[in-house]
Amino acid sequence: MSKKGRVLVAMSGGIDSTVVAMMLHEQGYEIVGITMKTWDYASSGGSKKETGCCSLDSINDARKIAVEKGFHHFIVDIREEFGDYVIDNFVDEYIAGRTPNPCILCNTHIKWSALLKRADAMDCEFIATGHYAKIKHENDRYFVSKGVDPRKDQSYVLWGLSQECMARTIFPLSDLTKDEIRQMAFDWGYEALSKKPESYEICFVPDNDYRGFLKRRVPGLEESVKGGMFVDRSGNIIGEHDGYPFYTIGQRKGLGGGFLTPMYVTEIIPQTNTIVLGESDELLKNALLVGEMNHQKYTQIPENQELVTMVRYNDRGTLSTVKKISDSHYDIEFKANVRGIAPGQSAVVYEGEDVIAGGIIQKR
Repeated sequence: MSKKGRVLVAMSGGIDSTVVAMMLHEQGYEIVGITMKTWDYASSGGSKKETGCCSLDSINDARKIAVEKGFHHFIVDIREEFGDYVIDNFVDEYIAGRTPNPCILCNTHIKWSALLKRADAMDCEFIATGHYAKIKHENDRYFVSKGVDPRKDQSYVLWGLSQECMARTIFPLSDLTKDEIRQMAFDWGYEALSKKPESYEICFVPDNDYRGFLKRRVPGLEESVKGGMFVDRSGNIIGEHDGYPFYTIGQRKGLGGGFLTPMYVTEIIPQTNTIVLGESDELLKNALLVGEMNHQKYTQIPENQELVTMVRYNDRGTLSTVKKISDSHYDIEFKANVRGIAPGQSAVVYEGEDVIAGGIIQKR
């Protein structure tokens, strides 16, 4: 075994995870590559050609690098555990009138668990991924911190990681920008890889049509929710919609016409199949309730201290104070109005660059 240690590298076939494997290999680590098959696109019924981390092309790209660099590579089928948990939750959340973030759920409950399980089986001390974030260790606590590239920082989607997971995780891209990663791949002779486009789609909805996915996944759903009403904040009927699961907070397009001013989805009421529409300023809120809180930097969130809370990926964050309601529920009050807070999404609390805690936004 290498003096540096043995590392299990999650390889999707994309540029980020490939560069991670090559970096660690050059640094003297013993590398074991693993590609996780999370989803069979053919079973989704989508119309678009299979792309992304679960495609055969991506798996072959990952294996090719491993062969060229002379390290082991394995393909692990986790479709059953992924589907049962992540996809069922995705569907259930939309049926409940909320907007889920399956990538966060996968990171928290599936991906890291699967990696650690295989790392133990293969005698790997560490796991490494291509996330743009840092792992820090202070006062006997591990926590995620922002990567140096603000355009790519992924700390927001990693709030659910446990102390055990973070203690064994390496993020080699933490101090690099995307441009630098592409240049590294080019300099190593992988010109095609350096130009490989990024995918922002949900892996099991590669045509980016979640409404179509829901209709295919839940037979009869479309008919059962058809004919619901759009109402204004006073409850006046102002139109008819296609069914509440097919709308998200803040949505403007696809609401039909005839409104005197631009209208947005401001509330979803699944019990009555009702969508509340309002003008832009009705999306503004100054507080939220968060549940399922996971603590990272501290065992408890400092109260009466101004922190920054992000309510979506690439959100700039807003100054806020956090008050404990129960062991896992907290009130967050913002110093300025925040637009488009959506139940089911995540609220992540930061102290400077560091993740203090994160949880799921609840409906008040």
